[in-house]
Amino acid sequence: MKDFTYYAPTRIVFGKESEEKLPQLIQQYGGKKVLVHYGGGSAKRSGLLDKVFTMLDDAGIAYVELGGVVPNPVLSLVKEGIDLCQKEKVDFILAVGGGSVIDSSKAIGYGVGYDGDVWDFWDGKAVPQSCLPIGVVLTIPAAGSEMSSSCVITNEDGMLKRGVNSDLCRCKFAIMNPERTYTLPPFQTAAGATDIMMHTMERYFSKYEDAMLTDAIAEALLRTVMKATKAVLAKSDDYTSRAAIMWAGSLSHNDLTECGTEKDFACHKLEHELSGLFGVTHGAGLAAIWGSWARYVMNRHMDRFVKFATEVMGVPKDHIEKPLATAMAGVRNLENFFHEIGMPTNIPELIGREATEEEIQKLVDKCSRGGKITIGAMEVLKADDMTAIYQMANRK
Repeated sequence: MKDFTYYAPTRIVFGKESEEKLPQLIQQYGGKKVLVHYGGGSAKRSGLLDKVFTMLDDAGIAYVELGGVVPNPVLSLVKEGIDLCQKEKVDFILAVGGGSVIDSSKAIGYGVGYDGDVWDFWDGKAVPQSCLPIGVVLTIPAAGSEMSSSCVITNEDGMLKRGVNSDLCRCKFAIMNPERTYTLPPFQTAAGATDIMMHTMERYFSKYEDAMLTDAIAEALLRTVMKATKAVLAKSDDYTSRAAIMWAGSLSHNDLTECGTEKDFACHKLEHELSGLFGVTHGAGLAAIWGSWARYVMNRHMDRFVKFATEVMGVPKDHIEKPLATAMAGVRNLENFFHEIGMPTNIPELIGREATEEEIQKLVDKCSRGGKITIGAMEVLKADDMTAIYQMANRK
C-alpha cells in the first residue's frame, strides 16, 4: 500500500432545495462581484439560471454572466472570461453546470491573475500561482471536477486537449441537488456514469494491490453506479438512484479511491485525443477505448483483472482457476454493460466509421507529444503501445 496524503477541502451541500444556500455560501467565501459561468440553454430552460440570478439580486451580490461553454471546453471562451473578469473586477466565479463549465471556470480563475498566455499552464511553460475562488451549482454528475484538482481545456489551434492539476483550483463549495439531473437525456446520463466509473477504475487498476479498504470502496462505488444507471434510464426521476450517481461522481474523482494506490489514467489520455480530434463526448470515448487497453495490458496484471471480474463484474469466483478466462469475462461483462446503456465499445461505434491510418498516427503523435512522453502508471505506454491500442479499438 502506497503512502498518501488526502486533501478534499470542498464543502458539499447536498439534497433537495440545496440551491437556497447559495447566497450565504458565496458571501462566506468573500464573493462580492461574481462571474456566473454556464453552458448552453438547459440551465436557462430549466429555470435554474433565473433562480440563481434572483437569489443574487435579493442578497445584493453583484454579478456578470458568461454562457456558451461547450463539451470539451475551449480556450477561446476561457480567454473571453479572463478579460471579462479583469474588466469587471470579479472576485468570485460561480459555475452553473457540469464538468465542462467547472473546468472552464477553473481555467478563467487561473488566468485572471496571470500576465502571460493562460495556455502556458497547459503547455508546461508555467505553473499556476493563484486562482479566483470558485463555487459550483452542479447539474451534470460525470466529471467530478467539483471536488477535484483537475482542469482540462481544449486549444482550438491544433485541437489540443490537455489537463493541469493544482490544489489552487479546488472549488470552495458545490451545491448538489439530484432533482436537477432528472431531465438529463439518456445518452448524457450514460456518458456521465461511464466517466464516473472510469475515474474510479483508473485508480483501481494500480500496481499497488494491497489497499484493501480503498479497493472495497472502489468496488462498491462501481457496482452502485451500474445499478443506479440502469434504474434512472428506466425511470428518470428515481431520486435515490440519481443521488447515488451524483455523489459517486464526486467520490470517484476527489482522490478517495486513490488512497494507498496510484492512478494510471492512460485511458483518459488516450481518450482526450479522441475527443480533441473527433469532438466526441468524453464518457463515450472512454467506453470506446477501455476494452482495448484492458486486453492489451491484462496479461501482465492478471490478478487485478481477475479481482475486478469477480468483485465488480459478477464473474463467479469458482472460475478463478482459469484466470485468463475470468479476466476476459470481466472485460466482456463491462462492455456488455456499456452497450446496454447505449455506449460504444470501439472507435467505429464512436465516430460512425473506422479511423484512417493518418488519423491514428495523429492521435498517437498528440498523445505521446511526438514520442517524447509516456502515459500510464500500472502499465507505462510508449508511442508504439498507444498505436497498438488505438488500432485494436479501431476494429469492430
